[in-house]
Amino acid sequence: MTKQEYLEAAEKRYDELKRLNLITDFYDYETEFVKIWNSPAEKFWKRILETSAKISEKKNLTTLGSGNHK
Repeated sequence: MTKQEYLEAAEKRYDELKRLNLITDFYDYETEFVKIWNSPAEKFWKRILETSAKISEKKNLTTLGSGNHK
């Protein structure tokens, strides 16, 4: 996630995050914080894993085509 992507995600959730300041119980605060950030985190990790899988797939295809078979 780039800094710009993080800032955009935070900006979209700013009002929700600001409302957290009204919560006095730490457990409730943490629960609501997790709810707010769960969606962007899932998207972030999904993108990372998809990118990693594509890179791995490209490496495997390159290795297969190199003629270095044992």
